[in-house]
Amino acid sequence: MANITKKVSWSSRGDESGAAGEETPLLNGSEQSRPLRQMSSGSTVFQIGRLSTVDLDEEITTEEQDSARGRPKEIPHNEKLLSLKFESLDYDNIENQLFLEEERRMSFVAFRCLEISRWVICGLIGFLTGLIACFIDIAVEQLAGLKYKLIKENIVKFTEAGGLSISLLLWVALNSFCVMWGSIIVAFIEPIAAGSGIPQIKCFLNGVKVPRVVRLKTLVVKVVGVIFSVVGGLAVGKEGPMIHSGAVLAAGVSQGRSTSLKKDFKIFEYFRRDTEKRDFVSAGAAAGVSAAFGAPVAGGVLFSLEEGASFWNQMLTWRIFFASMISTFTLNFFLSIYHNKPGELSNPGLINFGRFESEAMEYNLYEIPLFIAMGAIGGGLGAFFNFLNYWLTIFRIRYVHRPCLQVMEAMLVAAVTATVAFIMIYFSTDCQPLGPDHTEEYPLQLFCADGEYNSMATAFFNTPERSVRSLFHNPTGTYNSLTLGLFTLTYFFLACWTYGLAVSAGVFIPSLLIGAAWGRLCGILLASTTSTVMWADPGKYALIGAAAQLGGIVRMTLSLTVIMVEATGNVTYGLPIMLVLMTAKIVGDYFQEGLYDLHIKLGSVPFLHWEAPATSHWLTAREVMSSPVTCLNRIEKVGTIVDTLSNTSTNHNGFPVVVQVSGDDEVLFDLATDKNAWCKILHSCI
Repeated sequence: MANITKKVSWSSRGDESGAAGEETPLLNGSEQSRPLRQMSSGSTVFQIGRLSTVDLDEEITTEEQDSARGRPKEIPHNEKLLSLKFESLDYDNIENQLFLEEERRMSFVAFRCLEISRWVICGLIGFLTGLIACFIDIAVEQLAGLKYKLIKENIVKFTEAGGLSISLLLWVALNSFCVMWGSIIVAFIEPIAAGSGIPQIKCFLNGVKVPRVVRLKTLVVKVVGVIFSVVGGLAVGKEGPMIHSGAVLAAGVSQGRSTSLKKDFKIFEYFRRDTEKRDFVSAGAAAGVSAAFGAPVAGGVLFSLEEGASFWNQMLTWRIFFASMISTFTLNFFLSIYHNKPGELSNPGLINFGRFESEAMEYNLYEIPLFIAMGAIGGGLGAFFNFLNYWLTIFRIRYVHRPCLQVMEAMLVAAVTATVAFIMIYFSTDCQPLGPDHTEEYPLQLFCADGEYNSMATAFFNTPERSVRSLFHNPTGTYNSLTLGLFTLTYFFLACWTYGLAVSAGVFIPSLLIGAAWGRLCGILLASTTSTVMWADPGKYALIGAAAQLGGIVRMTLSLTVIMVEATGNVTYGLPIMLVLMTAKIVGDYFQEGLYDLHIKLGSVPFLHWEAPATSHWLTAREVMSSPVTCLNRIEKVGTIVDTLSNTSTNHNGFPVVVQVSGDDEVLFDLATDKNAWCKILHSCI
């Protein structure tokens, strides 16, 4: 088999080394394409060079095909173009002779042992995901606590003596320093770890093989990077990356080996196929959702189902739910030990919204139209957020594609975020009394009177998770309308600018924080319409606004509804949250796609949606497929097969076996074969 990997010619075809296939074109044009491989005259093998891209809306002419051979170095961005670096997962088992012989050798007991192994692996996935979530939570709490205490002491010191500019420089320096390291490891070590990773995992569950998305190196960079990003004060959250982290853990544990470490533990070898691997990755993603939000039901079944996994197996569904429960319990147990309350399982997830059980939090029937209107507002704001982020990402693809520039941009955003927060706190006159039972973690007095604190600092001078809880549960009068309005406006644009940087970060918590701010503002404005009864509790409307904003950005409905219900611990809010999310999705889809779908398009990933486009009924296969196609005849020379497999320009996993119809150019596609299967057959022949 060593001969197969060499670039030699075994067949009677002429030497085509000078016409190597086209390399994968990148949107930033960092690699230059090479000409398409031409078809040899009289050859029985149809060669595809590498189809550069496919545009479904324009007819490809001969002149366009000729111009594609001399492709320019800079490729203009076009979301209708599909990248060549993606392949599909071999999800269906190749039922050839070798596979059937292997299955026949297994006894009933062996199959039962395999089923037990699947349960053990899912339990291990949940346990490790919970440990990773616990590590992230503790690290962020400790490092952020040190940073905010240092800055607070500095601000208190220079408030009366003057020189608050030193405090500003200290804040900017600490934020930029943390974000710099978080961006360096992403930009220079593992770029696939940037962002939340949810679009990539969504593509993987859809059946697309995304390069390096489930590597151990990706996991390490993702975990360390998200800690630096959150501690660095960016408008990000640590919950989204947990989904990617759980998926990477699942892929590594289920395969019993590590590609990054080049270590094979010789276990779970039966599961080293894409069929099993994708099922375990579904369990890992679900465990990540469960650890992030303390929502095993939404994580165990609904999230993975909504994001692309197909649960045709009831036992698979139970295993995924089992992994989610283990993940939640593991995180809960170790956090209880960390808080010196062993056995008190009151921290089910990284984000805890608190309980909405007071009488003021109850809603009435006449408030349902108000909730639906807030859903429409959230859908519109979400569409505007996605629109801005879409064009920002295109700008980054074209002009900020070098790693050094990506690090500089991340540091710039960190510095601007700290500066804007400081200015907003400095000029804020919203002072609130600091009672003995206050819940503010780092209250800043600044220019307020003794016994008071700056309300704007509660929103900015804190981790995003604590800011969300304060907007949900702080009593009425904690924030005034001007504070909430200014915070919503500034944080909206900061979060939009931040998502897409070369850092590991999620968009869940920033979306919740933006929505909670303008939702609480709506509650205050509604309560001001009457002076008799406080029927519009600000915390209740903050919850509805948070759901509307998050739904308007990510466009998830079923799983997000259950996540919000499980995170709040109040099932009575199921109906209004569902109506709000449905309204936000309908309104948002009218203007713009969801954020994850837009980033999938920007990555030129061949994502297959659940339903075909409405205008695709008239399309034929030849209009969307690459041409010419690398095909093999039913009876083929060994040398021809070796050349096809060893061709580095053709890295596809499947090749159609065709039958030529005499006297006609039509080709009948008989069956598709797998590259690995051909290698096994050739090994036995050679």
